[in-house]
Amino acid sequence: MIDLYLSPSCTSCRKARAWLQSHKVPFVEHNILTQPMTVDDLRQILTKTENGTEDIISTRSKVFQKLAVDVDNLTINELLDLVTEFPNLLRRPIITDTKHLQIGFNEDEIRAFLPREYRRVEMLSTME
Repeated sequence: MIDLYLSPSCTSCRKARAWLQSHKVPFVEHNILTQPMTVDDLRQILTKTENGTEDIISTRSKVFQKLAVDVDNLTINELLDLVTEFPNLLRRPIITDTKHLQIGFNEDEIRAFLPREYRRVEMLSTME
């Protein structure tokens, strides 16, 4: 099952939701503002990142700038606690399943969440 972590006001989040719906990909939607991610959720996501916390923290966010935190000087537990307290620190959307992770909306990369058979049929139809 695909988990889509988003905030409703985020344009990229709305695009990701619409894309998944239009391709009939089942997903569970999680509003990170009304139901902040747990430390366990964040740890699971971090295990799939290439660059660790750099991949999930939005250093351009207003919250990040207002807090004026030096992420490099925080322990992982301190950072995870900070994110659970201030979910707007996360880059969005976060799309994940048992194998894949996508942060932000990218129409080419999101295709990895399509079932293999669907991708095969889609590729064949473009070759005709």
